Formats: sequence, structure tokens, C-alpha cells
Amino acid sequence: MANLDGPPITAQGMAALKARYDHLLGKERPEIVEIVSWAAGNGDRSENGDYLYGRKRMREIDRELAHLSKRMKKLRVVNPAEQPNKAKVFFGAQVTLADEDDTKRVVTIVGDDEQDAGKGMIGWSSPMARALRGAEVGDLRVVRLPGGTKEWEVVAIDYA
Repeated sequence: MANLDGPPITAQGMAALKARYDHLLGKERPEIVEIVSWAAGNGDRSENGDYLYGRKRMREIDRELAHLSKRMKKLRVVNPAEQPNKAKVFFGAQVTLADEDDTKRVVTIVGDDEQDAGKGMIGWSSPMARALRGAEVGDLRVVRLPGGTKEWEVVAIDYA
């Protein structure tokens, strides 16, 4: 059953989380189990680097698997193309912004788990995304960032 009220994520973002989970469970963990089993058979475990590192890495993998599993259950997959009101900024919008110096910037509002500022993908809960929610073309929005406040004008909204 789909989660109807969890944090949003795109289908691509969910697929990336699932791929990471499958990789850890199907490839990395079995390899580490094999190394730990081999190392355990070599005698004294207290000074056995392969055994100690393997056990540590296995705990890290198990923690990440548990985190990914819980996270995927909470998330709600949203298709931005199905947004009924494409005149306003909501989840999945690709927004073209201009600052006071008319410097343009394009950002896409995505799930927090798939944000990548270098690619212009900002998380749904980020200060900029919160400031832009519900904005229309021509609206001015003030974004409070750690370096201070900055005003942006919404130039275009697209749900490609």
C-alpha cells in the first residue's frame, strides 16, 4: 500500500534508494560475510585486521540497510507531471529564478533524499524550497540562508 502522507520523492529517487538497498544486500554484505568467515577461521581474532574491519563494515552495512528500509516505507512517490496546478511551485517543479542582479538560476524541487545542489536539485524541506512553495511567475520570495537573506523572482515554472 502506498504511503499517502509521507515525505515526497520522485520515482527516480525511489529507484535510486532501492538500487542502493539491493546493492548492499545482494553484493556488498555477502562479500563482507565471506571475508569475515574466512578471517574468523584464521585463529586469533583480536589482532586479525580482516576480521575486525569486516565486522565493523558489516555493522555499517546493516545500519544503512535498516535506515534505507525504514526510509523507503515512509516516503511517498509523487509524479510531478500529475500536478494539477502547474501555475504554482509545488513538489517536482523546475523553477527559473532571477536575483536582484538579474542572475538566473534554475532549481528543481525534489525529495530530501535525492537533493544535489550542484545539479540544481533542492530538497523539499530546504529553506529555498519552503520559500518557493506556492509561488507563481512574477512572485518575489525572500530566502533565508546561513549567509544571509536573498530575494529571488520566479521567472518560470515547468513540470517537465
